[in-house]
Parts: sequence; structure tokens; C-alpha cells
Amino acid sequence: MSSPRDRDRDSFDDAAGSGWQEPAHLGEGDGTPADRPADRPADAADPGWQPPGWDLPTVEPERPAAAPPAAPDAARPPAAPGPDDAWDPPAADQRRSDVPPGAEPEERRRGWGGLFSQRPQEPPVDAGPAFPVPVVDPGDPYGLQAWAAQLGWTTSEGTGPEDAALAELVRTAPVRPGKEDRPGHVLRGRGNGLDLVACDVLSPVGRGFVTTHAITAAPLLGDVPGFRLSPARIWRHRIGGLLQIPGPDPEFDRRWVLLAAEDGPQVRALVEDPVVRQSLLGSDDGDELWAAAGFVAAVRPDAHRPLLVEHHARLLAAVVGALARGR
Repeated sequence: MSSPRDRDRDSFDDAAGSGWQEPAHLGEGDGTPADRPADRPADAADPGWQPPGWDLPTVEPERPAAAPPAAPDAARPPAAPGPDDAWDPPAADQRRSDVPPGAEPEERRRGWGGLFSQRPQEPPVDAGPAFPVPVVDPGDPYGLQAWAAQLGWTTSEGTGPEDAALAELVRTAPVRPGKEDRPGHVLRGRGNGLDLVACDVLSPVGRGFVTTHAITAAPLLGDVPGFRLSPARIWRHRIGGLLQIPGPDPEFDRRWVLLAAEDGPQVRALVEDPVVRQSLLGSDDGDELWAAAGFVAAVRPDAHRPLLVEHHARLLAAVVGALARGR
């Protein structure tokens, strides 16, 4: 039994057998597609229908035509490429120096490598013989014994019979030495017209001794009243019963203080003598002078060395001369 749909399908199959044409609204009326190019032949294979503008032209990059290779110069061989031809730094990175090229150091012109550079280092330039390094004797770190030997002075340890007077001198020093302090590193000789003795004040520490002060003394001729000549900036100990002797120079009295057991022409000569005042005002106010145990002595909180012995010798020569003129 057939239906209307079957009749329509049968009629469509019959039409397919007779050929199919483009609808009238898509063609020219003669069956030619409207979007087929005019230059394409009618018998060319039809790729199928495509909307207008679907076929785009092929994009080809515009490259300049390559120039023909130049003929090589037969007379000159081609130059071998060097390491600097591969890359040149920008002009902004090429730093320039204000020093002319001819005046630059040789190391700068060569260009030394860095810490990890593989550039071989050149041997250093021989600057000539080096100065000899002095050898320091542990037993004589300041060269005091060598200096004394050159001057013909004698040395001792401060424990002999001739050093008994030095133990009393150390005990009466204005620096308040300890009960166990003793003289050591003793030197004896002559300087600035005086017989001098120099020693260190040794203080026991543990199993050894350390140097706390340096004393230089000259023997007194005749009886001299006890006195102390100290810088005003230094605190003074054991001054009970001593008199302060003023001088004619206010500058000297401002920096130095003279204390004596009794007033007299000899102690006044110390503050009136211009050589004494000049010697003490020209110092750093670091020494104290006193008379005891048959000596006039100078002490400083330091270890003895040649320059300190010479400094004390100049002070003692001025003081001994003033005491001699004041008799």
C-alpha cells in the first residue's frame, strides 16, 4: 500500500536520475553558479559551492632580491675572522678614560684578569733588596741593655748589695709602691755630667713580675731637705707635714707644685731657676721628682727605655744644678 510520501519519494528519485540543476535564485538561469570566476572554464572540476570572498589570495612575503655574489679578489686572500669580529659592545658601554692612551699604566693597557681569570700572571717587578727586619730580643724588648752596652753602662738585676739603697728609694717613691715591689733591670752609668742609676719597679704577679714604673736617680752632694716636685694634675699621696713653696712664675705654679719639709734657699732655687722651669714646662707633666735616701730621683709610670733614661737625665741635671746654686 502506498502513501502520499511514497509517491513524493518516488518522484524525487526519478528526478535524480534525470539530473539536478541549481535553483533559479542561485544561478544565472542557465545553471552556472553565480560565484564561479569568469576565467574558469566551464568543464573545470567544481570544488563545490563556497560563499563569496572565501577564496583569499595567497600571502607571499616581500623579500628583496638577493644581490649577486661579488667576485672574490684574487690578489688578496680573505681575512680570517678574529675574536673581536663576533660582537661589539654598544657605544654607551665603551667607557672612556680621561687619561691619554699613551699615559695609561701598562697594566691597564694590557687588561689584567679578575680573581678567577685564566690569564697567566706576570712575575712581580723586583723592587730591590728589602730592608732587614730587626730581631727583637724577648729579654730586652726595648733595646735598653744593648743601648747601655754601647754607652759603657753596667747592668744588674737589683738584688745585689750595691742595690740595697735602691730598695729604700723605691719604698719612698711618691707613686705608692706595694710592699713587695722591688727594683729590677738596673743600669748604672754617667750622663749629662751626673752619675746615674736607672731601674724598673717590679711588682709580683702570679709567679713572675711586671714593670709598673721607671725610676732614674742621681746621688746628692751634701744635705738636701726632702722635697717633692709634682705636676698639679696628679693626685699626691703622703704629703702630710710638707709645705707648698710658691714661685715667681704663675704659669709654673699652675702646672707644677713644689712641696718641702722646710723652706730654704735650696728648695726655692728649684722654682726660681729658669732652667728648671723651662725643662719642666717643656715636658708632658708626666714625671714626679723627689729627694730621699741620698738621691734626687724622677719616676714615671712606664717601663724604662733609652729615650726615657735620656729625658730623666736632662731633668735631673737641671734640678741638681739648681740645688747646687741655692746653697
